[in-house]
Amino acid sequence: MLTRQRKQHILDALRREGQVVARLLSEELGLSEDTIRRDLRELAAEGLLQRVHGGALPLAPAEADFPGRERIATADKRLIGRAAARMVLPGQVVFIDGGTTAVQMARHLPASLRATVVTHSPSVAVELAGHAGVEVVLVGGRLFKHSVVSVGAAALQAIAQVRADVFFMGVTGVQAQAGLTTADLEEAHIKRALMAASAETVVLASSEKIGAASACVINPLGPGITLLVAPSAPVKALGALRKSGARIVQADSAA
Repeated sequence: MLTRQRKQHILDALRREGQVVARLLSEELGLSEDTIRRDLRELAAEGLLQRVHGGALPLAPAEADFPGRERIATADKRLIGRAAARMVLPGQVVFIDGGTTAVQMARHLPASLRATVVTHSPSVAVELAGHAGVEVVLVGGRLFKHSVVSVGAAALQAIAQVRADVFFMGVTGVQAQAGLTTADLEEAHIKRALMAASAETVVLASSEKIGAASACVINPLGPGITLLVAPSAPVKALGALRKSGARIVQADSAA
């Protein structure tokens, strides 16, 4: 089998199965694991998959820039944003992450709600500027333009001064083995700090993120993490996520 054919076979298997294992591919194709690993390295360098220990996962499409992400899974994001907004209780202090689903959440907060929202996302803050009952605390720092959020030492210091009831987290990938991931190391540090400063974490996971992975690990999956997903979320991938101990809540399409 030619290299080009071999790589296409790997990509086809990845789309079909949601992951590939180097050992199983080597047995199937009658090739050494070193050859398969080299193919995986080259495919990862081309931006076609995300390597993990022993194999590879689909690359998260949510790594696109902010305007590009606004065009991905828009119906899912509206459903999840609306469901997340209903989770906020009167009087709570909540962290809302950056990202397009977080903007949908801010947009759907009830007009009658009285609560405090702390965010490092100017986009979320602007959505809430006219919300009379919501106190908005905007965390400053260096603007990471890809995700339109504040990052860096100043942001970390400000986050450490707050204790929140819930952190509504955005990610680019959610996968049982890789955990919660994003594409930027500094942004991963911010998300971990937000988790540490919150009593509970709810992950806003639109369908294109489930079963995908990015290079930077935020946190493993496990008890204490709630995944808020759309009705279109892939059933097979959700089964693997449940085994991690994470709680899965489906947004109601009829609400």
